[in-house]
Amino acid sequence: MTLAQVLQGYGLDGMPVAVALLCLFVIVLARSHLTYWAGRGVARGARYEGEHRHGPAWWQRTVDRTARLTSTPAARRGVALVHRWGPVAVTVAYVTVGVQTAVFAAAGLVRMPYLRFTLASLPGAVAWAVIWGTVGIGAVWGALNLATGSPWGLVVLGAVLAAVAAGVITAARRRTTAPAEAAAVDEPASSGSR
Repeated sequence: MTLAQVLQGYGLDGMPVAVALLCLFVIVLARSHLTYWAGRGVARGARYEGEHRHGPAWWQRTVDRTARLTSTPAARRGVALVHRWGPVAVTVAYVTVGVQTAVFAAAGLVRMPYLRFTLASLPGAVAWAVIWGTVGIGAVWGALNLATGSPWGLVVLGAVLAAVAAGVITAARRRTTAPAEAAAVDEPASSGSR
């Protein structure tokens, strides 16, 4: 009996379920910790910039972009959750949709101690891996199999993907044009008062 025969039928595409769950656990833990350290880097860079107020033009553009990103509603919501709930917000964020990245980055922004963040991450990462390694992936593959089982299912799947892409593009354009339009409206008023 070969190793492939032994592994066949044990889990997802021949992979034992325990190995799949461990892989998902490591992936989500790496993602959350990288996001945490990115938040810590932003906090440190902002503190440095506030103290020194100098640097090349590319650095100033980076600081401006980072300030815009950290002032988004999602970032403010993440910081508020971390301030209110602390490590519990980090644990619960793993099983939510829409605030995961904001909470992980906010934990870094408010400089939550790394050991506390890690201890809060472990149960959340386990829950995320179990949910996606069992029910989540099964639901996604089931939906794809149903959609691709008939030509009409494939058409509906394509339409849904196109609608999602259009929504994402529209939202991104609105976010980028709204500040520019606000600046254009304010500029003539300020130039007339000089």
